[in-house]
Amino acid sequence: MTGLPIGGEVATLLIPLIAAAVLAALPGYRVTARLNVIATFATLVAALSLFFTERPLPGPYLIVDDLNIVFLVLTTFVAFTTSIFSASYIAHELATGRLTPAYLRFYHATYQLLMFGMNLALLANNIGVMWVAIELATLTTVLMVGIYRTHEALEAAWKYFILGSVGIGLALFGTVLVYLAAQPVVGEGLNAMVWTILVERAGELDPGLLDVAFVFLLLGYGTKVGLAPLHAWLPDAHAEGPTPISAVLSGLLLNVALHAILRFKILLAGAPEALSPGPLLVTLGLVSLVFAGFMLYRRRDIKRLFAYSSIEHMGIIAFAFGMGGPLANFAGLLHMVMHSLTKSAIFFVVGHIAQVKGTQKIADIRGLTVSHPALGWALVLGVVAIAGMPPLGIFMSEFLVVSSTFARQPLLAVPLVSGLLVGFGALFLRLTGLAFGEPFGESAPDEASYVPIYVHLALVLVAGVYLPPTLVVWFQHVAGLLG
Repeated sequence: MTGLPIGGEVATLLIPLIAAAVLAALPGYRVTARLNVIATFATLVAALSLFFTERPLPGPYLIVDDLNIVFLVLTTFVAFTTSIFSASYIAHELATGRLTPAYLRFYHATYQLLMFGMNLALLANNIGVMWVAIELATLTTVLMVGIYRTHEALEAAWKYFILGSVGIGLALFGTVLVYLAAQPVVGEGLNAMVWTILVERAGELDPGLLDVAFVFLLLGYGTKVGLAPLHAWLPDAHAEGPTPISAVLSGLLLNVALHAILRFKILLAGAPEALSPGPLLVTLGLVSLVFAGFMLYRRRDIKRLFAYSSIEHMGIIAFAFGMGGPLANFAGLLHMVMHSLTKSAIFFVVGHIAQVKGTQKIADIRGLTVSHPALGWALVLGVVAIAGMPPLGIFMSEFLVVSSTFARQPLLAVPLVSGLLVGFGALFLRLTGLAFGEPFGESAPDEASYVPIYVHLALVLVAGVYLPPTLVVWFQHVAGLLG
């Protein structure tokens, strides 16, 4: 027992909600930045407590199970490290005048509200609550993407808002269809929206309605995941928003939307006459992987480069879950965790690089390992990891995805491996110029916070060499749940 007067799952919701209210009332950047770090750390502790306390029974609104604990701990951990990075990053933006205290008045309160929305979406046992929570998380990030108030930032925020609203509208329609499918079986009212009840009675639900519902849900939540061709909001939002939000978008919010898709995939797996979600996920995953791989060659902005890399990797994850089965699902889970850790570390590095060089243009950044060795080599390590080089964790997850595909669907392995190689080549082509050679251009002193960067990269390295047996068993169990 942790001694908490409330359950860990409730604490992961109450802490960010209370913190948001307190932070909204407090002026001054330094105090609110410290409180933001403390609140995210407390939320992480609450999430970790779920491993050691008796798991509560599923209720009509909340559930704690093996699937969402993985997502919840990952989310709260990256949120904590991002809050540390954010404190130094935003302080620099204030010092240089890119942001003003007026623009930052509600920054930390909004950050905590975003954490509340994501945690609620992960813990929701009610498909309506899940939809509301993802919408809340989306709206908070829209506000944060436009925080610089430049023409480009406001355009990116509006684009994100409009396309995100279309996606969430499609997801709402799919949610309503699931309710209509459940209504004749479990009756009107709350029970027809409770995920655990729906899964128990999945075989009795109208398969025709479930088929149509899943298509809408996949398109709706797939927009949030950033799967091509539903990805148009993602590169702009990542490039124009503050880098801590780019890290959260890429490392966390995409996972939250993916978690919603997986919940409905499990529901359809319990209805033998409904369509199989696998081929749809495999198709969108491969399209995203190959499309993003080629788009990486055309990027001129360093944050857009890694935004397209996120589309590529969400494609790999969707492909793995679409293939299904114990090995591919295990690989999908591992890849999701490794991508979140690696990509958020890369965005931490990229944010500091943009500050010391005064630009995000790739053509204006050269020789980072010479001018700023710690940042430059962190970028090299991050790109080596995200490109899938051994012995890092993404190599292991990609190896499992490829080997599973060769064993079961050899023809699908051809576009999968081709897409991986295309992306690999593009990333190293860009890395060569960024990290090596003679530095030129503006070069401000490096005041980066390296702890979050190297903690993430160290975890990715360790995961590539050794996975604790307890974690392996846990992932194997969750992989079994995903069908």
